[in-house]
Amino acid sequence: MLHRLVEPAVYTSKAYAELCQQLGVIQSMGAVGTSADNAMAESFNATLKREVLRDAACFTDELSCRRKMFRWLTRYNTKRRHSWCRYLSPNAYERAYTATLALAA
Repeated sequence: MLHRLVEPAVYTSKAYAELCQQLGVIQSMGAVGTSADNAMAESFNATLKREVLRDAACFTDELSCRRKMFRWLTRYNTKRRHSWCRYLSPNAYERAYTATLALAA
């Protein structure tokens, strides 16, 4: 579960920890600048909100949310162009660059 940290005092409180335990949620905190820093998750979530919600406050029901998220994630992981893969879709990048890898002896 991704959780946006709103108030550190609340997140580290005993009452919040007990609620997380009741709900089966595992808490985690990392120092800024470490591999546990959530900048990448924040960027991903911002993209998701911008491209999926498009100024809507919420989804009409759970099923439509699941369908829309599945559609978006499938597109994001296969067809959407990304800067990390030379502005190609992941599928196109895989086709273009894995075919050129040298075989190991």
